[in-house]
Order: sequence, then structure tokens, then C-alpha cells
Amino acid sequence: MSRSDLRALFRSNDRDVKAVDYFADRRDEWEAVALSLSGLVRATRADGFDVQDLEASRRNVLTFYGVGGIGKSTLSRNVAEHLGSGPGPESHWPPLDPEVGRVVPVRVDLSRDSGTDFETLVLAIRLAAAEIGQPMPTFDLALQRYWEHNHPGEPLDEYVRRRTRLSSLPGARNLPGQMQSALGDVAQAVAMPGTVGTVVGQGLRSVVRALRDRQHRLRALAECRRFADLLEAAPDQDALSYYPHLLAWDLARLQGKHRATLVVLLDTFEDVGDRIHRDLERLIQRVVWLMPNTLFVITGRNRLQWDDARLEGQLDWAGAEFWPQIVPGATREPRQHTVGYLSAGDCEIYLSERLTRDGRPMMDDATRHLITANSHGLPLYLDLAAMRFLDLYRRQGHAPAASDFRLDFPALVARTFRDLPPEVRRVLRSVSLLDTFSVPLASAAAGFDHDAPAQDLVDRPFVDHDADAPWPYRLHALVRDAVRDADSTSEDRWTSADWQRAARRAFDALGEEDRSNRTRLISALRQGLALSHRFGLPLGWLEDAAFQYAADFVWEPIEPPAPLVDDTAPSPAQALAEALSAIAQRQRRHRGRSAERLREVLRYDVLPPGLEELPRYFLAECDRDLGDFEASLDGMRRVLELGGRLAATARRGLVHLARRTGKFPQAREAALHLGVEGRQDRVMGDLWWPQGAMALACSAYATSRDQALAAGQVGEAALSQACLAFAAAFQDRPRAAEQIARAEELLAGVSIRWADIQTRIAALVRDAGIASDLAERADAVTAEAREAGLTSSVAYIRFAECLHAAVAGSADSLARARERLTRDCVKGVEFAYLAELAHLMAGEDPPADLARTTWLDTTAQVRARWVGLVEDRRREAAAHGGA
Repeated sequence: MSRSDLRALFRSNDRDVKAVDYFADRRDEWEAVALSLSGLVRATRADGFDVQDLEASRRNVLTFYGVGGIGKSTLSRNVAEHLGSGPGPESHWPPLDPEVGRVVPVRVDLSRDSGTDFETLVLAIRLAAAEIGQPMPTFDLALQRYWEHNHPGEPLDEYVRRRTRLSSLPGARNLPGQMQSALGDVAQAVAMPGTVGTVVGQGLRSVVRALRDRQHRLRALAECRRFADLLEAAPDQDALSYYPHLLAWDLARLQGKHRATLVVLLDTFEDVGDRIHRDLERLIQRVVWLMPNTLFVITGRNRLQWDDARLEGQLDWAGAEFWPQIVPGATREPRQHTVGYLSAGDCEIYLSERLTRDGRPMMDDATRHLITANSHGLPLYLDLAAMRFLDLYRRQGHAPAASDFRLDFPALVARTFRDLPPEVRRVLRSVSLLDTFSVPLASAAAGFDHDAPAQDLVDRPFVDHDADAPWPYRLHALVRDAVRDADSTSEDRWTSADWQRAARRAFDALGEEDRSNRTRLISALRQGLALSHRFGLPLGWLEDAAFQYAADFVWEPIEPPAPLVDDTAPSPAQALAEALSAIAQRQRRHRGRSAERLREVLRYDVLPPGLEELPRYFLAECDRDLGDFEASLDGMRRVLELGGRLAATARRGLVHLARRTGKFPQAREAALHLGVEGRQDRVMGDLWWPQGAMALACSAYATSRDQALAAGQVGEAALSQACLAFAAAFQDRPRAAEQIARAEELLAGVSIRWADIQTRIAALVRDAGIASDLAERADAVTAEAREAGLTSSVAYIRFAECLHAAVAGSADSLARARERLTRDCVKGVEFAYLAELAHLMAGEDPPADLARTTWLDTTAQVRARWVGLVEDRRREAAAHGGA
């Protein structure tokens, strides 16, 4: 298994030299793949196998793990190539068992810098299935609905065409036609005009109804028991993670010559499984579980931990009972394997075939034996040794002596390092401080005003290239680690002061890079924080980057350069990274955990004055969400006193707290001074809807949304839209449905858990008095709000239940709903205004012991508006055969 090594070929003028990128045998690993496929195919085609069985344990994961440089990615690439093309004349691997039948592989690089997200992974799997040449109707209908919702106006085929990673997959040319065919058949089956837009738009209810009624034309699809439920679910990323169940069902229905087995190869899995947050790993595991008829081949540095029951909660299925064949000691395939070092025989074959001249190995026996012994089977060592051999051969005009290779790995790196021109060595040292880099960034880090040395470096074999990464180049990890050790013995070695100056140059160069792209912003933050921590650099541009990160509502994880240690003061960079990590974590875990971490950051008191407000403000937000009114009030006031970038935001926070206590005139007076920066219009919408003035509230929210969109602030726009959907739901149900859909669309690209839940509450308000299952839905949303620590969300849910009971006209139900609202949410004056409204909407006086609200109008006017809203909803409920 070899192909021409272009980088080696273009380093020599000798036309007789042949350099190949040779892949060692790895027969044991291939045998594990072959046995895994045979076992999976037998199991999935046996009588009694049900692809819809979600309780049976899974046996579809094959894992190869081992140290960096051992050849895992090369193994992954070659397995994918071998499965895709079959055994060629140069293949060292035997063919698969004929009973396996057709196999369709797809390989996905999950490295942090590859830019692969979950949506891309799902699309890659579907594009692989497109190679089979058969429609996947259930998956395609769900995917089209998701796509129309999350990528409005952007055709899927155009999206795939513009992305190299997806467009290079063979199935890319087949997918559009397959989707059109499948969706056209569905449209015809439910007697619709037949366009895709009709099926996923207004015709979706007809499709779902036909599925649930098992109408004869859709009976085959209706046999997919969870199809209708997935079509009705909000088409967000969470729903997308369940769609592979539909693809597995579509694949299971293929018979005869159309039958095929998907093999999904997931490489660099350590960048998923080792992150502080397992959010992406959880979604990927869900895909694996929902596709039991697909083989997943996972390669990474670490053993897969899915058999560890202690990860329950972080992963959907954790424990040996779920994954019996990935536990230690398992003997049946597929299971987990350590990718070992190459055998001496494999090393000899590698060195013999890597460089040849006139068809004969360029290395003599003594050189090969010595390199093999020193390599200890590490493929990266062999590669570096081969390149050193070629460089020496070019310079000397003859094969170098075996004694030139009496080197262990650090020594080989050191020798390779010394063989580089001085300017290239300077660039190599500089970029060893960076995770990823570009040629201009490398030149700036080295202090050069010309790019030739950096360009020379990136052409070397130990520099990896990824065109889709924020910056396209990175040193192999083992080389990075060895550079400083190698530098200690070089003639022009750097002093600690030299390294400090290089770190400063690299840090400043990162700061001058364009950070308008979100991916670059995150990469710059991670690398800048690491440099600042390691070399004690002032935070500088990281302050602006941190505020930019916090303003976008996306919240990718930012891991601290090193964990905080109790009673040991962290560096400012550590503290900032910990603060950003805690702020982002609010959207994924209970607010209480984030509050604890932010208090810890503030306790260390190492952040510069310009950054203190960042953890302090978000701590005050957490305290407000957790219901600690006094702590939140104190925190907001302290941020306001600091007078920094978040002063206007803190002023808005104080208005929110005043609104919670029913002091509406005081809140309005403060809101009128917020301006656009303080989101004045959104805050005014928050004040208008409790008064029953829904038209004014909707107008204010819409203005806030449009202002945010014009400024490119998608997160703020999504938040305002969620509030607009909530207000519209009280009065205008058809408009509310449109506003809810738009909120879901805007929220698809950001991470604002409160707004996600507020949109679901809007759906409850819209259906109050009409939906018979409102109580069950309210309980589900309440559980999610409590899991996140969002007290205001629970209060709004309880208020929606009161509206539902008031419209129904059931005194007992309304009394129970009021009691739940008061018991769960009202704390003195906090949220007392909602309890008062629960009485006013029924035309009743609140109890004497309930704290009274100061409304913007008279109590009589507020009562009249809410009574009118209830009466309007009753008429609508009657028209629907109401609650």
C-alpha cells in the first residue's frame, strides 16, 4: 500500500530516486475490521434483528487507540480507501468475506482544527449513503425539514458544493436527485402538488396525519414507529441527532442487490472525548446507538470510555450493559484495540520500500537495522529518518553511513533541526509555541518581514496541512514537544529571554489577526490564553477577544491552560479562561455550578480591572436565574459602579430585577435611559406584556430584533425574537406560530438556553385553553428549566398554566394552578405580579396577603386587558371545540 511521496520527490534532482508514502502492513488491525464487518452483517441480517429496538445492547463500535505518531490516522485513511476501492494489486490485505456484500465507507476527521461540527458529520454520513443509489425517504424528509428551518434560502446541494469536505464525497452528486425523488413520492402519496417546499411546509401536518393513520400509500413509511414523532419535533440540533435512527431504518429496508453496509470512520476522537464538556461526544454517541446496522471505526489517542457507568448523565448510554464489547478483556469483534508499534519486520519493509533507486532500496542492511532498532516501531521516527537519509544523500551525492542514524527520537529531531537553514530553524522554534499557524503568522512570530523561511518550513514532512482549519498548518505534536529539547544542544540555541521574546511576538501576531470569523476568534483565544499563562504575558488583546466571545451567544468551550488548584492563585490567563468556561457552561448545565466557578475566579482577584466586570456580571445573572435576588442586585450594582463595557448591560439587569418585584414605573423610568446599547426596546417589551398591552410589547421586541440584525448581533436578535414569540402568543395564535418558527430558526445558530425554553413556553401560551395535553407539555418544559436553574422560566410556565385554567373556566383547576405558581415561584414581592395577574385575568381581586404590584396604568385597566385576552381565547377555544 503505497503512493508517490510528492514532498520527497520534489526535494531531489535525481530522476532515478523513487520516494513513496508507504503504509506498513497492519494485518492484525485489518483482520479486526474484517471480522467486525462479518459479525455485524450476520447479526443485522439474522431473524429477529430489529433496527428499531432501542433497548438492546450495541455491538457496532471498533476502536483503535494509541500514542501520537503511531499511525492511527494513516490506518484510518487506508481502511477507508481499501473498503471503498477493494483490494488492488499492491494491497497487502486480503479481501472481505463475500457474505459481507457491498460496503460503503465514509471517513470524518474530528480534530478540533478541522472545522467539523455535528451537522457536517450527519451530512457526511448521508452523502455516503447516497452512494448506494437508493432514496432514504424517512431521513430525507426529516433532513429537508431541518434544512429549511435552519438554512432558509440556502439549497442543500449548494451548501454541499461550497464545502470541500462534503463535495469531495462521491455521494454528493447523487443526493439532490434522491431527495427530490423521495419527497416527490411522499407528496404524491398524500395528494399534494408535489413540491419539496409543500411537503416540509404547510403539508407537513398532512404527512404526519397520514403516517399516524397508516394510510395505505404511506403504510411502509409508517412502519418506522418514531417517524411521525421526529417530524413533529422542533427541527433543532437535538432533533437532528435523532434523525440517524431514520437513516438506519431506511438502510435496513434495502433488499437484494441494493443492500449495503455503511462503515463510518471517526478519526482524532481525542478532540471529542477529552474535552471538558462532552456535548459533542454525547451527540456522536447517540448517532452510533441509533444506527446499530452501521459499523463505526473510531481512532484516537485514548480508550473509549462509554463502558464507564460513572459517565451517566454526560452520555445517554454509559455502562458495560450498553456496550458489552468495548469493556476491557472483551474478545469478540468489534472491540477496543491498542494500536501497537510496528514490528521489526514491518519497519524493514517500510524502509526498503520508502526510498528506492533503480528499483532497489537506497538504504543498506546495516542502516535499516539500526534505524529499525532506534525507532522502537514508531512510524513517525521512520518517516523522519527517511527524510534525513534523502537530505544527506542529496548533499553528499551518495548514501549516508549507518553511523549517521545512531539517534533516539529527540536526537533525530535535534539532528533534523540542525540540518535546517538558520532562518527556517528560527521559524520552527517560533511556531512550536502555536497550535496552528499560517505562513504570514509564522513569519510574524519569527520576527521576519519576508515569508520564504516560513514557506520552506511548511513544505517539510513534519508539518501537517489542513486547508479548512482556522490557520492551515501545525507541527506534529511529537516534533513540537521535542523542539525545545533539541534546541538545548544547537549552536544557535535560544536563551529563556529569546523564548520570551518569541512568545511575545507570537502573542502579538495572534492579536493582529482578523477575529471577525468565529472559528478564528476561538482558536486565537485558546492559543493566546496558553501563551499568556505559560510566559506571564499581560492579557492585552485577550480582553477585547473575551468580550467579543461573550457577546455572540455561541459559547464554544474554552478550556483553562491548566486546571485551577485550590489555594493557589492562578495566572490572569487561567482566571480568564476559567471565567469564560463557566460563562459558556451556563447554557449546558445548572446555573449553580457556573455561579460557584465564577465566585472562585473573583475570590482569586487576579484579573485586571477592565475584566473584573465580566465574571461579576455573569455571576449576577446566575444569581438572578437561581432566585437569589439580593445577591443579583448587589452584583449588578457593583458592575454598574465599575463603569466598564458591561455597565449598560448591568443597568438593564437592574431593570429586570425591578420588574420581577412588580415596580413597573421605576423600571420604566430606568429603561428609558438604556438606549440601543442597553437593549432599551427589548426591556420595554418586557414591561408592556404584563400590563396586557401585547401590541406595544410585540412592537418593542420587533424593533429590538431588527436593530440587532442590522448590527450583525444574531444572538441578541434571537433573544428578542423569542420574547416576541412569547408576547404574540397571548393574543394572536396564527402570528405566534410564525414568530415561534422564526425564533427557532434564529436560535439554531446560537446557544441561549433561556431563549430556547422561552420559545417553548410561547408554544404553551399559544395553546393555552385549546390543547388537551398542555399539562404534560408544561411539566416537560418545567423539568428542563429546573435542570438549567432558570427560575423565571418556571414562573412563566406556571403563569401559562393559570391562563389555560382561566380560559377553561374551571375554578378548581385555576385554584390549583395559582397555588403552584405561588408555591413554586413567588418569594415575597418576587413574581408576585404574576400571581396578581392570575387573579385579575379571571376578574377577581387578589388575596389580601399577596404583595401588590405598581402597574404602569391603573389596576382596573390592567384587569380589563387581561379579562379581554381570556375572553378572546375562550371564543377561539370554542371554535376549536376547546378545552
